[in-house]
Amino acid sequence: MKLAEKAGRVAQLLKSSDQRVVFAESCTAGLVSAQLGTVPGISDVHCGSFVTYRNRSKQDWLSVPAGLLRDPGPVSEIVANNMAVGALKETPEAEIAVSVTGHLGPNAPKRQDGLVYIGVAIRASDASKPSIAVSRHRLKSPTRYERQREAAGLVFDALSSLLLKGDKVRR
Repeated sequence: MKLAEKAGRVAQLLKSSDQRVVFAESCTAGLVSAQLGTVPGISDVHCGSFVTYRNRSKQDWLSVPAGLLRDPGPVSEIVANNMAVGALKETPEAEIAVSVTGHLGPNAPKRQDGLVYIGVAIRASDASKPSIAVSRHRLKSPTRYERQREAAGLVFDALSSLLLKGDKVRR
């Protein structure tokens, strides 16, 4: 399925479930939000995106602890988790936050080349801590451009899967 089709599917699922989403994007550099923004009427359910490409932005905008950005580093499960939680905290109108962080190359450390983490945080209806899930992916595409698109597609897949399960936050 093409990226535009995945975005359209997510838009339809968000609208039918009456839920709003915010993104925290690093390696995709805003591509997820931009692609979703092409869907007419998306402003009803799309709150926006924190494009935190640099570590300092993750720290300042999403409250990711500096220590985590040093060790284990920005391409990690715990940072994806913190990015999603931070975006949800900073966006009270959103019920769902999705983060993506990864290393797309070409100068990536070998063990991180093409590695991506996607975090999903769902606001709890009782103001307790959000529920969080993080998934790890190894990208198959050979170029940075294709990897960005592949990572964005994985974000849409994760969000579609969540919305199809029917998990809904009560406002």
